[in-house]
This record gives sequence, C-alpha cells and structure tokens, in this order.
Amino acid sequence: MKVFVTGGAGFIGSAFVRLLLGSSRPDAKRPSLVVNFDKLTYAGNLENLAPVADDARYRFVHGDICDAALVNQAIAETEPDVIVNFAAESHVDRSILSPAPVFETNLRGTFTLLEAARLHKTPRFLHVSTDEVYGSIPVPDDADEDYPLRASSPYSASKAGSDLLALSYFVTYGMPVMVTRASNNYGPYQFPEKLIPLMISNAMEDQPLPIYGDGMQVRDWLYVDDHCRAILAVIERGRAGEIYNVGGSRSLPNLEVVERILDTVGKPHSLMQTVKDRPGHDRRYALSTEKLLHETGWQAEMPFEAGLRTTIDWYRANAAWTARVKSGEYQSYYQRNYANRAV
Repeated sequence: MKVFVTGGAGFIGSAFVRLLLGSSRPDAKRPSLVVNFDKLTYAGNLENLAPVADDARYRFVHGDICDAALVNQAIAETEPDVIVNFAAESHVDRSILSPAPVFETNLRGTFTLLEAARLHKTPRFLHVSTDEVYGSIPVPDDADEDYPLRASSPYSASKAGSDLLALSYFVTYGMPVMVTRASNNYGPYQFPEKLIPLMISNAMEDQPLPIYGDGMQVRDWLYVDDHCRAILAVIERGRAGEIYNVGGSRSLPNLEVVERILDTVGKPHSLMQTVKDRPGHDRRYALSTEKLLHETGWQAEMPFEAGLRTTIDWYRANAAWTARVKSGEYQSYYQRNYANRAV
C-alpha cells in the first residue's frame, strides 16, 4: 500500500505517519511508501516526524494543497492507493481572527486534491473532518452521522463545506471518498494553541491559564493514536461514500480538564484566569460511534486519565520542543487572541 498524506507534519497527520511506519504493525499492513505533502505552516513541524525521518519508505514533499500543478505532479509520481487529507487550518480562534485562510485551505485545497484524485483515479480518498460541523449538541443527544450540520464558526463552516464537497464527488463521479469526523484530539506533539497543550504549557511556566466564560463547555476527548487507528480502520474496512464519527466516549467540561492538568503538574488552581468567552462558542459536543464500531470493530483504547498523564509527561520531557514552537508567530497570535479578553 502506498499512502499519500496531506498535512503529515501537523499534530494528527504526523501521528498517523508514525503509526503507519511503526515497527509494531503487522507486516501485512505495512505500507511500501508514505508520502507526506505539507506546506509547513505555523503548526507543521518536521520535528514531529523525527522518529521515522530515516525510514526508507518515508518521503516528504514541501507543498500547498491549493497548488494544483504541484499536487498533480506529486500524486502522479506516487500513484497512491489512498489519499488521506489532514491538511487544514484547524483552529477556531484563528478562524475568528482571520477567516480567509480556513476557506482557502479547507475548501479550495480539498477541491484541488479531489480533482487530482479524480484525474489519477486514486483508489481511495479519506477526508479527515471534525465533530464541530454538527454544532452544539443538546443534552442528552449524541450526534450520529445523519445529524444536521450546524456549523458555528468560520472554521467549522469551512469543514462542513469540504465534507459536502468530498461526498459530492462520490455521488457525482463515483469516486471512492470517505469522511471521518473526530472529537477533540489530544496527545504528544500538539501545537499549544488547543486547550490541553496550552494549559499544560502555561501551567508548567506558571503563566495564567485563560478559561473561556464559565469553563463548562463540554468536549469529548480522543487520544490521537486512537484516532489514527480509526482512520486506518476506515481505510481498510470502511465503505465508499460513507461518513464515520470517531469519538473517545469521554465527555468532560473544559474546567474539569484544566483542574486535572493543574493537579497533575502540581500547580495551584489560582493560575486559572476567567476571560471573555469566544464568539459563537459551542456549548457541548457529543458523538455516537456505533457505526464505526459495527462496521470496522474499532474502539477507543486509551482511558482519558492515562492519556492525559502520558501527554503531560511528554510535554515535561520535551520543554525545548514547546519553547521552539511558542516562539515568533505564536507570541503574536497569543497576544491578539487573549489581550482584550480580561473580565
């Protein structure tokens, strides 16, 4: 199997590449080639691929998924059995501050990839998406794959649009497209703008931990390696034209997650700082993963408590990595996003 991964230097994409090339996988399922096509934006980091960088089956291509000529050239040279599209502008706060990039990458970029896959008759195309396309889910509902799309932010709207675009290529052209929608991921190598790595990083530096509103927004937490196994299960056993939800079945309010982080790193709760809530902030995400379990046999394996401790231990052991990614552009973003949120 030859796998063409877009956004493979990002958090989830790099975890997927490491899974594909990991020595623990059965020989029958090891790919012969993994191509990582990545623009290397602020969240793309080749350090994330250091464990597999010298693997003879790994190849990196520096490129933008909106660059049709380069995408077509790379896919023609690879002749992949599957394209897995992780490439995306993926942070809600950034999409609120500057909406244009999410629509450029998430919509036009997905279109460019779909057209290339159609031209080269790629056997499988998996588009990686998010539970945020469903919007806020009222208690006690869990969103299944037929739940209405109610995107609340420019980011989630761009992902909902790219989902529909990808699925339209199955209906119109018969392309073997599948879509996965995952809940909140966490784990090692995550860029410290998302909740868990941001709070870990700030806590370890004795910096204030910004809590949006009352902190009672509920999220379902999914360890990144569990997510990557789900994607592999969908590639191997999923049906073309289908959507598969991927959830961790561990819903917690953000405030409780932050309190657990502070307790684990041994820092006082007084570091928490209430800030003005994010515009259009969804109150609750909740997914049903029955379809994925029934059709592929996948289940989340990492308990949240163990996954959180593993993640904290990784950030403790890799303070230099965190310091490097938090330099430069990150400081500018952090200032723009949090400077005027005091309450």
